[in-house]
Amino acid sequence: MTDFEGLAAVVTGGASGIGRAAAELLASRGAQVAALDVNPDEVAAPLVGIRCDVTDDESVAAAVAEAAQRFGRLDIVINNAGIGAQGDVAANDDEQWHRVLDVNVVGMARVARHALPWLRQSPAAAIVNTCSIAAWAGLPQRALYSASKGAVYGLTLAMAADHVREGIRVNAVAPGTVDTPWVGRLLDAAPDPAAERAALQARQPSGRLVSADEVAHAICYLASPLSGSTAGTVLAVDGGMYGLRLRPPS
Repeated sequence: MTDFEGLAAVVTGGASGIGRAAAELLASRGAQVAALDVNPDEVAAPLVGIRCDVTDDESVAAAVAEAAQRFGRLDIVINNAGIGAQGDVAANDDEQWHRVLDVNVVGMARVARHALPWLRQSPAAAIVNTCSIAAWAGLPQRALYSASKGAVYGLTLAMAADHVREGIRVNAVAPGTVDTPWVGRLLDAAPDPAAERAALQARQPSGRLVSADEVAHAICYLASPLSGSTAGTVLAVDGGMYGLRLRPPS
């Protein structure tokens, strides 16, 4: 499939997990892709690794400009960089709250505002934000993370309204628990990693964790020119967690 042929994309957090899977899939479907990450040395060809700290406006401006100038254009932005947090509303101090919101929410705004001048020149402009099931489901011990992803949900809709008449489509994916290195580290830190993994699997009606590749395919659907009438959508990729209410197994 070559629906991204001739287009150029940037993917934040593109060196690992969902970001890497999305970047590689975009490249396999014809796009020129820059993975913007704090660890660009972990990015392999055909992707282009560019150092980017989404909490630093100068870093973001330089990274977006480098990618756009290298490719001669910029058509697609995948706002994927993010960090997690655990605990109830009293568990994280102010510094942690500011840090998570800075990365997960303000980081997306920084990338988008520096990309907009390029996207306005594109005939197939799209932004896809990585949201989460935590934006609309009350998950235990995820107060700060959920607040950040709820903000991403609202930000996505507001951006979509602001830019749809400029020909820039804005959408988001909302994954459930994805089998990524970050989740693996959380499981490793649990008192009983096997039991914790089983509980996370059981929480999703499909009975398993979501794969990074599955989220990547959803991202590419939203970013593709073939989906030109999809705007202001937050697409759940969660094994049915959002919409299904199954009876307990007998």
